[in-house]
Amino acid sequence: MSVKEEIHAQIVGALAGAKFPIETPEALLGAFPDGAETTCKSGDVELKAGDAGKVLTADDFPFKSAKEVADVIVDRAGL
Repeated sequence: MSVKEEIHAQIVGALAGAKFPIETPEALLGAFPDGAETTCKSGDVELKAGDAGKVLTADDFPFKSAKEVADVIVDRAGL
């Protein structure tokens, strides 16, 4: 599994219990188990949920699924 695939899977897993749609960045952070401190790791790559705010825009919302969140984050994070 590539770093991108591993991080993607971890994001989807972290949001498994979230209620969708998620309408705001604050609601998205609140959906992660440890909020902004939720960390996904693969090899030397570490990505915190709080860092997602740097790559997401208001136009990205609402998110309809955990897969959609993960798709956008890993794509924009340049993994």
